[in-house]
Amino acid sequence: MLDGQDSVKAFIKRAWAPKIHNTEIFLFLKITQYSIPFSFSFNISEIRHIFFMMLKLWKWYQKCLTVHPVKTQIISSGFLWGVGDIAAQTITHSTLKKHHQNSVMGTILNAVAMFSIHTEIVKWVPYALQAADEEFKINWKRVAITSMFGFGFVGPVGHFWYEGLDRFIRLRLQLQPKSLRFVATKVAIDAIIFGPLDLFVFFTYMGFSTGKSVAQVKEDVKRDFLPALILEGGVWPIVQVANFRFIPVRYQLLYVNVFCLMDSAFLSWIEQQQDAPWKQWLTSFLALKEKEGQGG
Repeated sequence: MLDGQDSVKAFIKRAWAPKIHNTEIFLFLKITQYSIPFSFSFNISEIRHIFFMMLKLWKWYQKCLTVHPVKTQIISSGFLWGVGDIAAQTITHSTLKKHHQNSVMGTILNAVAMFSIHTEIVKWVPYALQAADEEFKINWKRVAITSMFGFGFVGPVGHFWYEGLDRFIRLRLQLQPKSLRFVATKVAIDAIIFGPLDLFVFFTYMGFSTGKSVAQVKEDVKRDFLPALILEGGVWPIVQVANFRFIPVRYQLLYVNVFCLMDSAFLSWIEQQQDAPWKQWLTSFLALKEKEGQGG
């Protein structure tokens, strides 16, 4: 009984040996091998070691936050935004790699289904697979640019924003801390002021930092701002409800920064999507709704 790859190889050799060379057979099998499942596991000692390392890291962070609150918030923000951008690059590379593999696999299977493989397709397969298998290299310049956004904006502005927002609502509006009105007011102000400001500064900064002109940055902001605001608008209010209700003020930026690890990956991914079809559809849909509203 032949295993999966041997049976595929034997099948191809029997049916299309005159038309497919060994190189193409190898490349075809190279595609199929990506679907082979694998597993990994941790032992108890490794889990215990990771737990105590995280506990030490948390205690060290608390000490730094007590002694140097602003510096600690700035450094942690820059670090997490950099890690988030690395995650975004990894996701983008994996997505493109999977897309290439699926495209090549579809082309080969279509050719097999038609009982013939065109010469141009055979020539194209190795190059497409080479692009798909290209070793992932982190763009450290982009990581540094994204980290600087965390260092220069999220860290210092976020620190004073959450401290000031809490004082404003407690002392000026005189709302009871942790009450429903207190939390709802905080979430509303944060969503109306800080959320859009954060997105606008991010996309503007990313544009200028990569050498784009004012006109190009305007186009990028117009293209990326609304899709990101809509998608984040469905998530961040929920995140902030838990933040303002249960997290002490001094840890609120840390809480946000943890989610910013995912948020920075998301925003970097949005920025790298450029004129993706879903973004074009969303912006055109919003423009159509705006015209209908003006017409009514």
